[in-house]
Amino acid sequence: MSSTGVLFAPPNYFRAQRVEIAAAYSGFKLTKAKYEPGKTDSTLVKKGFPAGCLPAFESGKEQLFEANAIAQFVANEQLRGGSGNSANVAQFANWSDATFVPPMTAWVLPCLGVTRPDAGQIEAAKAQVAAGLKFLDSYLATRTYLVGERITLADVAVACDLLPLFQHAMGPEQRRPYANVSRWFNTLVNQPEFKRILGEVKLADKAGEFSQARYDQLRQQSGGKKDDKKQAKKEEPKKKEAAPKKEEPKKEATATAADESEKKKEDKDPFAKLPVGTFNMDEFKRVYSNQDIKTVAIPYFWQNFDPEHYSLWYCEYLYPEDLRLLFMSSNLIGGMFQRLERMHKHAFGSMVVFGENNKSTISGLWFWRGQGLAFELSEDLQVDYESYSWRKLDPKSDEAKKLVEAYFLHDEGDFGDKKFARGKIFK
Repeated sequence: MSSTGVLFAPPNYFRAQRVEIAAAYSGFKLTKAKYEPGKTDSTLVKKGFPAGCLPAFESGKEQLFEANAIAQFVANEQLRGGSGNSANVAQFANWSDATFVPPMTAWVLPCLGVTRPDAGQIEAAKAQVAAGLKFLDSYLATRTYLVGERITLADVAVACDLLPLFQHAMGPEQRRPYANVSRWFNTLVNQPEFKRILGEVKLADKAGEFSQARYDQLRQQSGGKKDDKKQAKKEEPKKKEAAPKKEEPKKEATATAADESEKKKEDKDPFAKLPVGTFNMDEFKRVYSNQDIKTVAIPYFWQNFDPEHYSLWYCEYLYPEDLRLLFMSSNLIGGMFQRLERMHKHAFGSMVVFGENNKSTISGLWFWRGQGLAFELSEDLQVDYESYSWRKLDPKSDEAKKLVEAYFLHDEGDFGDKKFARGKIFK
């Protein structure tokens, strides 16, 4: 295996920093290619990399994308965890990316002035980060490092995911409940190998806040118009006042256990009251995941789609002027998917980022059980959907057939003059 390679990534990209730190530990000779927004991305696609996957890496004939895979390639045996702990190392790296990265972007980007704040998304992000840190703090109570007695890629990956949160969003008061995490984090960032890449890490001295001036400055630098709105926050829908509860006669003590069981089931599954229909969502997802999409999965969908009990929807992100780097737009979708966990059994969606850095849009195609907007079935599904326009499609129309084919095929779909950049499938 070659001990030299080239890394493609934007400057100071937190996903690439774990690769650079791993190379600093192992002695791997890593060269950073000059990153030019749009141009570098196009060059990587021509080289055979998936669209929008950064960081990317070349070493001889070897081509890799995604940070954890590249970090493992450039690391030494100790960082990988050795033969006995490699699975534990991968476990923490993957868990951290799923737990901290989506909410981190929703919380940190407004603090940097990159996007406008969305109160609902930020509160959901804070809750998810807190849950992750609570687990991590408990786990580190009796440990110096995450896996074994020495630093591994598990520590490197999790620390790099937390770095933007600790530097830009979480002040001392918000970090204080996680003393074990803070002790572990400070130990890592003061290691020579970390310092070589990150420099002196300065943590936030107060909770991060949105700056309208900073937001306008960044928009002007990227060619956008100054935001004349005095209020930075998007107008939030007025909360419906709870109707006064009617006096109801006390329930008879004869309420059955079956009634209580049914109520709990409905609380757990917001789709429980909807007719089941004939479409087998699990079987469709197996076909989509394992068979050729164009010749098998799409015909299967149309042959089995149940328009009486399922509906097709097209959506577009309402604030494209807020979108900056492509990976941030992709993370926005990832965060939305995580918060829609309870829809997995009943819905399928394809979301796509089009365009290039500082000039992109997001749209998608969904179908789910029921004829109305699925998000209105439960409050915990409503964090993100109001940031999109939603249009119900007629499954018999030519438009629906074209959209299904394009969005199901994803990066191989025909989107007309729209340039596919990144995409995610909800299944």
